[in-house]
Amino acid sequence: MGRRKKGRDGKPGEEVGITAAKGDDFSEWYTQVVIKAELADYAPVKGLIVLRPDGYSIWESVKRSLDARFAAAGIRNGFLPTLIPESLLGKEKEHFAGFDPEVFWVTHSGDTELGDRLALRPTSETLAYSLYSKWIKSWRDLPLRINFWNTALRAEIKATKPFLRTSEFLWQEGHTVHSTKDEAEEEVVRILDIYKKVVEEELAIPVLAGRKSDSEKFVGAVYTDTIESMMPDGKALQMGTSHFLGQNFSRPFGLRFLDANNAEQFAWQTSWGVSWRLIGAMIMVHGDDMGLVLPPRVAPIQAVIVPIYYSASDEEAVMAVAKRVVAELEDAGVRVHLDRRAGLTPGFKFHDWEMRGIPVRIEIGPRDVRGGSVTVARRFGGQKSSVPADGISPSVVDMLKEAQSAMLEAARKRQQDMTHAAETYGGLKSVAEAGGFAVAPWCGRAECEEKVKEETGADVRVVPFEGPAGGGGEGGGGGGEGGGACVVCGMPSASRPAFARGY
Repeated sequence: MGRRKKGRDGKPGEEVGITAAKGDDFSEWYTQVVIKAELADYAPVKGLIVLRPDGYSIWESVKRSLDARFAAAGIRNGFLPTLIPESLLGKEKEHFAGFDPEVFWVTHSGDTELGDRLALRPTSETLAYSLYSKWIKSWRDLPLRINFWNTALRAEIKATKPFLRTSEFLWQEGHTVHSTKDEAEEEVVRILDIYKKVVEEELAIPVLAGRKSDSEKFVGAVYTDTIESMMPDGKALQMGTSHFLGQNFSRPFGLRFLDANNAEQFAWQTSWGVSWRLIGAMIMVHGDDMGLVLPPRVAPIQAVIVPIYYSASDEEAVMAVAKRVVAELEDAGVRVHLDRRAGLTPGFKFHDWEMRGIPVRIEIGPRDVRGGSVTVARRFGGQKSSVPADGISPSVVDMLKEAQSAMLEAARKRQQDMTHAAETYGGLKSVAEAGGFAVAPWCGRAECEEKVKEETGADVRVVPFEGPAGGGGEGGGGGGEGGGACVVCGMPSASRPAFARGY
């Protein structure tokens, strides 16, 4: 573990660092990493957290990547207010009923009671579509494709956990309107592909892409497409969703347009979103007993320099080299930080930066200066090597690229190892109890899905678009296509979804 018994001055002191082992107490380990690595802290109100600068920097990195891809696809950003009148929420009763237990209500303005209660936004469909109905008049106004970077508020009734379950969270939600069904469905596919690429390429987390079952789809949607990932504790996490809404919202909100023949038509719609739970997934998937392990692409600091000296003459020589290294790495586009903290031992700094997950640590001491080199330590894999101080940037850039790729491959292998085909109900139950994806034939009936959920705690996380989704287990792979008999009732299967317990 990352536990150590030294104080900041190197003398014996209280335990610092991560004191819970990831494999022994996953929940406690996770919470310690979030708090001690200074990604977030608990707010004074139960269920809320405060995002600290490093945590916010990671979110900003995800945001920049998504924004660039949205912009390339022709999607623009907008802003929506937080308060939604109750009368507006009630326009789409089925959708609103799904959120009703979680809604925070504003009932007073000062001492004056409001006639129409105001909801703190649980999601923005009703607000956005009431406005869209004013903005859209003809086919020339379509498609309308807007993304909103918002917070959402939902009274979390389950146990809260930073980034995964909080009553307020950062997210983006896109809402689009189209003139044809085909165009809207193409948007659903396009967005899910963007999510998949960002999660895998930026956060180095592998996902299964596919469709939710009818019982697990977004309330009010015709269908929901999803990307799901398996966490190291054996529970699945929904990483992002893209919903085909059909005309389920355009009809109650009067979202009509005049087509090219001057005939009035109801529009077709999509909505989609990801939240800061992606940060939680990143912590769980890559972290170890020492703390965070950050994918280089989203790391607030990609390389940290720790100068080591014990005399004024050594300090002058070491800092001169350190400053040259900083300048070279900055010129190469590396996010670099020089640790100038006084009164802390090198050992303390090493452990501290390891806990914070910085991808590359560069150590520069008097011996390194005399040899014209520096010592470079990699956070992922733990390798150490000596690298010439002059012209260091290509080596560091290569290390960052290698770490990004290796982290994704390691996470992919772990997910594959935790994915098993189950051709019998007993096999499905065994996988659910042990943890992981159980890819099993299913008839598609809600009764069988509900039985699995009641008896195992697992549900249909995703019906994969492509197979095989499975790894080892009874009979090898699996996937979205049918084949075999439903493990619950024995009827012919319609698909082979991935079942799992989830967050």
